[in-house]
Amino acid sequence: MTDRRLLLVNGPNLNLLGTREPAVYGSDTLEDAEELAMRAARARGFDVRAVQSNHEGVLIDAIHAARHDCAGIVINPGGLTHTSVVLRDALVGVALPVAEVHVSDVKARESFRHHSYVEDIAVVHVIGLGVAGYGVAIERLIDVIEADGGH
Repeated sequence: MTDRRLLLVNGPNLNLLGTREPAVYGSDTLEDAEELAMRAARARGFDVRAVQSNHEGVLIDAIHAARHDCAGIVINPGGLTHTSVVLRDALVGVALPVAEVHVSDVKARESFRHHSYVEDIAVVHVIGLGVAGYGVAIERLIDVIEADGGH
């Protein structure tokens, strides 16, 4: 096990960042978000394994695998934020600290987006900062990990 790796999970439709509703999500791509996360992690001596899928089971499998070699998880569940009990259960089941990140301000959008199944289990929340939020989430999660002695 390495305690210097983070899992970065991006859920459904996040592969469309940069082209999907740019007025809501901006013009930065998923690759931009992943690179920003990796740079922020490297600056603190961590590395990042990134996964994006439009399939819930793929995300759950990646979360399960993280319990063997990751110190924490940064997740943007996309629309699964508001619907997926099983994704939440996977995050709880691996017992790793979680940072929840959202590109848009989900609390200022449609009412169905106001509920998050991840919110109460995440130790870090970064919402509405655009793709820059990925770097902030990485920094804050590493702060939590290091404060807990995981360095």
